[in-house]
Amino acid sequence: MGRTRSSALALLALVLAADASPAETLRARGSVFHDKNGNGLKDAHERGVSGVAISNGRDVVRSDRKGRYQIPVDAHDAVVFVIKPSGWATSVSPDGIPRFAYTHKPAGSPEGLRYSGVAATGPLPESIDFPLTRQRESRRFRAVVFGDTQTGTPEEVEWLARDVVEELVGVDAAFGITLGDVVNDDLSLFEPLNRVVGRIGLPWYNVHGNHDMNYRAAGDVDSDETWERVYGPATYAFEYASVHFIVLDDVIYQGWNDGASLPGGYQGGLRDDQLAFVRNYLAGVPSRHRVVLLMHIPLAPPVDFEVPEGYQVPQRQQLFEILSGHPNTLSLAAHMHVQYHQFLGPEDGHHGVEPHHQIVMATACGSWWRGARDELGIPHATMRDGVPNGYSILSFDDGDYQVRFKAARRPEDHQMHIWAPESVAAVDAAEAEVLVNVFAGSERSTVEMRVGDGGAWIPLTRVAREDPYFVDLYAREAETEAADRLPLPPLPSPHVWVAPLPASLPTGVLTIHVRETDQFGNVSRAERLIRVE
Repeated sequence: MGRTRSSALALLALVLAADASPAETLRARGSVFHDKNGNGLKDAHERGVSGVAISNGRDVVRSDRKGRYQIPVDAHDAVVFVIKPSGWATSVSPDGIPRFAYTHKPAGSPEGLRYSGVAATGPLPESIDFPLTRQRESRRFRAVVFGDTQTGTPEEVEWLARDVVEELVGVDAAFGITLGDVVNDDLSLFEPLNRVVGRIGLPWYNVHGNHDMNYRAAGDVDSDETWERVYGPATYAFEYASVHFIVLDDVIYQGWNDGASLPGGYQGGLRDDQLAFVRNYLAGVPSRHRVVLLMHIPLAPPVDFEVPEGYQVPQRQQLFEILSGHPNTLSLAAHMHVQYHQFLGPEDGHHGVEPHHQIVMATACGSWWRGARDELGIPHATMRDGVPNGYSILSFDDGDYQVRFKAARRPEDHQMHIWAPESVAAVDAAEAEVLVNVFAGSERSTVEMRVGDGGAWIPLTRVAREDPYFVDLYAREAETEAADRLPLPPLPSPHVWVAPLPASLPTGVLTIHVRETDQFGNVSRAERLIRVE
């Protein structure tokens, strides 16, 4: 372990220890009730709902047969929230933001924050009540998943609206998720962005990212004050049908640098109270149910390219131990601005019978809204692995899952780039390569090609290579675009496949057919023409 990494982990330990210091506690009391008339108030004829989980971010209690609960809370800074149970819904704001929590800050958020936090709430209410309404939940459902939307200006909010949101308005899905970096440091854009995403018409759950922090905060514990005002707790959970979603704020902020022009650093990580929350919540979850972790920073770094030390979660082995009684797991993350699948095993701290599947999603902002603008004035935002910006549709069927990538403003079947020479001499065909970048491909994908209409299917080999399409695009734009509008340079992609052309090809214009069969059995196809002389 190098000195830099040792220092970073030591600092992270100090931050975690500071956040775990004892505090003066009170007991919050209230009820969970069936809000039959939907007015948000517990009327005399409305009964409590039993067995519902309520948490303070560490402890988890269940409502009794009359819907009542009590739970300890910090006397000065606490969030009490209900975990939406299967078959029930919490209220949502006009923009689709779930309302499931009460924030207790008698004196309000700390002073000196650049963006406003929570106003003073005064004493703890005598009763904190959570209304629920009935809803039908099929075991077959879909969710829309965004990686970083990361809008940093009002113009970028408009780009998100035109590029991504418009095609999703009215989509058939149960809810949506944004996996952190909702905005790009300017927290005043939370509400304008919510108004845009809210037009999709779904309840929308959000994950706290490193660009969603209030950088003027003294440390990690206060970095989400603005987030709490707008969205509620940064670590929470909700249920839909038989699937349990656990949202984890896995960004540890190291504090403002005494008013310097740059904020303090951050590390990927989980505090003890968050691990306790996961443990306490899962104690009441049937072991056969699917558990999905939603976070911003991936649990483990990719193997195909180097990333900073902070781009992973050091406590992942502890987390996997907590999950060990629930074998049906999945985790979703973003943050990397590339897309890839990982199957985590013992070398990553996971010792289950099957590897833990982690999907690092493509980002809605792509390469931070950079690149040449199209006829609508929107940057192409292609990511460093050659993947277009876009989103994913996550589908469940009684706990089994599939995921499908969708490139923004592209047809649903736009799932890959095929690179091949425009023309090749017949005698040199076997020396020419075909490279295929399958945007959502994984090590469990099978990629094959056929040249011409009657040729045999030829398997391609997965390699860590830069996408030639993006290499060419980047080279052209490096000559024309300003530096602050240019995407970052290409990286070796973990989802490129390669094979030489067949040695014996007839002359003429031939079609290269490519098909990818993913880990779920879905088949994607694409074609490319080549001239053989």
